[in-house]
Amino acid sequence: MKKSIRALLPLFLAIGLVLSACSAGNTYSLDSIPEYSDSPYVTVNDNQPYFSEADLTTTSFESYSELDGLGRCGVAYACVSTDTMPTEERGSIGQIKPTGWHTVKYDCIDGKYLYNRCHLIGYQLTAENANEKNLITGTRYLNVDGMLPFENMVADYIKETDNHVLYRVTPIFDGDNLVASGVLMEAESVEDKGEGICFCVFCYNVQPGVNIDYVTGESTLAES
Repeated sequence: MKKSIRALLPLFLAIGLVLSACSAGNTYSLDSIPEYSDSPYVTVNDNQPYFSEADLTTTSFESYSELDGLGRCGVAYACVSTDTMPTEERGSIGQIKPTGWHTVKYDCIDGKYLYNRCHLIGYQLTAENANEKNLITGTRYLNVDGMLPFENMVADYIKETDNHVLYRVTPIFDGDNLVASGVLMEAESVEDKGEGICFCVFCYNVQPGVNIDYVTGESTLAES
């Protein structure tokens, strides 16, 4: 069973890593990210998460930012463990319509659909299903090629060791865009001080072969 969220955690999040991704004296913005080339992600901060020593805890928790004035998701933050993992099959999430959502298909995409309802923190880690504070409009490429390998890595580590992993995902929006440019994913295993899991990556919310208007979420097939 999940443990309750600490009362001060939302306050911590508010002063921790926000959309500008400032944390522990470091600053992070889209300006520091290279243009997408051919990799679904790029390492950030020498692949070191922005957690401080004081952040590391073996108390399981999870917290999700309130939606902003445009209805967009913010930071999703958790100490993931076997306590937070699901004990039942995932239910439907089709009723959630994240900002910038469009149902559109392209033949060049595996599974056809351009957009997925992307969990910021994957269901396999915190059992959050149709939580609008944890779902963004993300491309199939972001979901499967960008985020999923890191989620699987964390899930496998926890199952193998029964350890905790501090885990934070921040959707990065440019201005008032309704679709995120990508997500900053950070994780660090606690008991072994990052020996098992340690990464800080930016995953691009792009789809090869498709042009996306991040202001609205509309899209067109790229010219070949």
